[in-house]
Amino acid sequence: IAAAVEIWAQGPAALPPPREPRTPVLPVEGERNVLITSALPYVNNVPHLGNIIGCVLSADTFARYCRLRGWNTLFVCGTDEYGTATETRALQEGLSPRELCDRYHALHADVYTWFRISFDHFGRTTTPQQTRIAQDIFQRLLARGFLLQDTLEQLRCESCGRYLADRFVEGTCPFCGYAEARGDQCDRCGKLINAVELQNPQCKLCRGTPVVTPTQHLFLDLPKLEGRLEAWLERTWAAGEWTANARHITRTWLRDGLKPRCITRDLTWGTPVPLDGFRDKVFYVWFDAPIGYLSITANYTEHWERWWKNPQQ
Repeated sequence: IAAAVEIWAQGPAALPPPREPRTPVLPVEGERNVLITSALPYVNNVPHLGNIIGCVLSADTFARYCRLRGWNTLFVCGTDEYGTATETRALQEGLSPRELCDRYHALHADVYTWFRISFDHFGRTTTPQQTRIAQDIFQRLLARGFLLQDTLEQLRCESCGRYLADRFVEGTCPFCGYAEARGDQCDRCGKLINAVELQNPQCKLCRGTPVVTPTQHLFLDLPKLEGRLEAWLERTWAAGEWTANARHITRTWLRDGLKPRCITRDLTWGTPVPLDGFRDKVFYVWFDAPIGYLSITANYTEHWERWWKNPQQ
């Protein structure tokens, strides 16, 4: 506290000289290099104060602090644009998913500019770089034996001629009886739901009654990674940089044992799956979206791997 008071009394003269801005911002050998991302805002609505306060503003505050400290800082973000919520909203507004994303990406960018959020780059996930990097990660997982193939029973609407992704079906929650539960979660009791478990399911597009139909999908073999993950977590927790809440949630997942996680969907709006037998499917948004942090950086600079594959810096 005494040191802080002394520095404060000296005023701006005590501050280190400001860094000369560089474009693009790249890691510098021997310096403190800080990469900051804020959670990618979903693109199917206009951002509100809660969105900004929840992640964007705190990241911006930290980025400004890092720059004042003279640290070499890159701050990136962008809109998360794939997934069934985009398709649903596009249908409601009479637009194609691409048209909807173009519209709301521009709205997001304008809002954050108005608030003077100091992104070095604000991108999006519907880019060729996203497709290339996501498919490359998929191919690496496949080559290393971390993927499984299995049959899922899904609801299919014969009237619409399509399998119904989670948000295209609603019905009665099998746990609490709520009549408007979605195919992925009940908003009343909060429980996760498999769409085929819904009672009295209805297609949200035509209000017809879907039928249960088997379809092939790809799964991330999380049980195969469980031992290595637990060992890594123990080392990381020992460093003391996880919040108590984050530790509790992660321990709960591990306590119950990791299960294979489906990473494909019977949709058209998404990153295509580059594997014979699955080329009519796309990646599940929660496989695809986190890769957006990498691809957005890659759209900012061709040297993106110096930020994301440089553990010594």
